[in-house]
Parts: sequence; structure tokens; C-alpha cells
Amino acid sequence: MTNKEENYTFTKAERVTGAKRVDAIFASGISFISYPLRVVFAQHEQSPTPICSILVTVPKKRIKKAVHRNRIKRLIREAYRLNKRLVNDIELNKQSLDIAFVYIKDENSNYKEIDKAMKKALKQVAIRIKKTEPSE
Repeated sequence: MTNKEENYTFTKAERVTGAKRVDAIFASGISFISYPLRVVFAQHEQSPTPICSILVTVPKKRIKKAVHRNRIKRLIREAYRLNKRLVNDIELNKQSLDIAFVYIKDENSNYKEIDKAMKKALKQVAIRIKKTEPSE
């Protein structure tokens, strides 16, 4: 693999797992909306896991059929996988970043709409993290 090629993988280590981490994101995280996604992110101490981990949820209240919920989750993960460089390029000063994507639209979306929202969301996360960094 040459240094010009980017790593477009999405490993299991890049997923937020465990109730404590999930609760921490929603309890102390910063949230905003990039329709049709609600984005909640929180920084925490560096762990052996990758710098950025994500959580994808599609509420049963909004999308009733499991088939449609799973498709939307796949589309969100794919959009993140292809655009994660937008958030991985920022310096976190020995901290990790957890991001939760919550689907808030009442109908199914196509990939184009989700990809557009994902790009906007990741750019916004990068901007907000740079704002909160302490200047040296």
C-alpha cells in the first residue's frame, strides 16, 4: 500500500461498544443536527482503540421495519467509511473521539442524501473540536 492510498476500511475497533461509553456520549456529548442525522460527539481519554469511533442508531419509533432500519444503518456506515478522513485529520491531543449518528427522518433516505449529511456533519465536528482545543 503506497502512502497516496487512503485507508477506507471500517473495522470493529472503530465502533462504540459498551453501555458506559454509549451513556457517556449522550450524557456529556455535544449535539447538533445535520438532517436527516442527529450527531452527538464526545472526547475522552486516549484508549488503545482508534482515534475516532462511531455509533449508528435508527429508532424503531421512526422506521418500523427492521429491513429498512438495517439498510439505513448500512448506508450511514458506508458514508462514514468513505468520508472519515474529514475527522481523522484533526489533532486531538492524546484524546479519542466518539461520535453517535441518530437517524431522525420518518422515511427512508437514499445514499446521496445520507452522504451529503455525513460530509456536512463530519466537517462540523472537526470545526467544533478545533474551537474547543485549548491554545498553547
